[in-house]
Amino acid sequence: MKIAPTESSSDAVREEVRRRYGATASGESTCADDCCTSTEATDLGYSAEDAAAAPEAANLGLGCGNPLAIASLKDGQVVLDLGSGAGFDCFLAAHAVGKRGRVIGVDMTHEMLSKARQNAQENGFPNVEFRLGEIEALPVADNSVDVIISICVINLSPEKQRVFNEAFRVLKPGGRLAIADMVATALLPDEIKANWAAYTGCMAGASQIAELECMLRASGFNDIKIAPKDSSRSFIREWLPGKRIEDYLVSATIEAVKP
Repeated sequence: MKIAPTESSSDAVREEVRRRYGATASGESTCADDCCTSTEATDLGYSAEDAAAAPEAANLGLGCGNPLAIASLKDGQVVLDLGSGAGFDCFLAAHAVGKRGRVIGVDMTHEMLSKARQNAQENGFPNVEFRLGEIEALPVADNSVDVIISICVINLSPEKQRVFNEAFRVLKPGGRLAIADMVATALLPDEIKANWAAYTGCMAGASQIAELECMLRASGFNDIKIAPKDSSRSFIREWLPGKRIEDYLVSATIEAVKP
């Protein structure tokens, strides 16, 4: 029997996450039909115009919100996407920052990187690059990024404090976090916390808002804003049918500034 996520090492958790999303990028499935977290982009807050602006192959339906809605991106900025997947948000960000700007996607899954790089090459995005790396140890220089975006990825990390420390390191002074992620609104049942499909499906690893605020402050961030989106429960309930997962989780936007 597989050891539960709560009893596994950080490396074991990352490997299980890598396995699931590698299979997703390859068009395979690593879980039963009752643990799929694919969601329509319009349900996550993207417009039809957003969906049309990115390569179709970049939209895998993985996410829990739209970080670009709070990112306020400007021409010429450098944007970093944590857990960039097939590149959907990177390509939308590339339009926003223009030719003078730059977008860096970081992902630990080789299959996702291959798909993202192919999407960039085939669709003409010279200001977007994708790097192999873990979000707990970013392959990005200190003080080099204006805005960090991420969608439904930090909850997957077994070492979230390290993620926020790294985010703080690479942001320029005045740089911003603008992410969408899952937060826990109640203590998760043990059966959910022990469920690997629930963990890799962006549910069992979610932290409570107070915990996230403490981690962000410990990393050095100011102006922390975490806004739960109760409307997200309508699609979250479909992620783990019959388990009432929406009673314990909600999507939220998370913003913070490096002084």
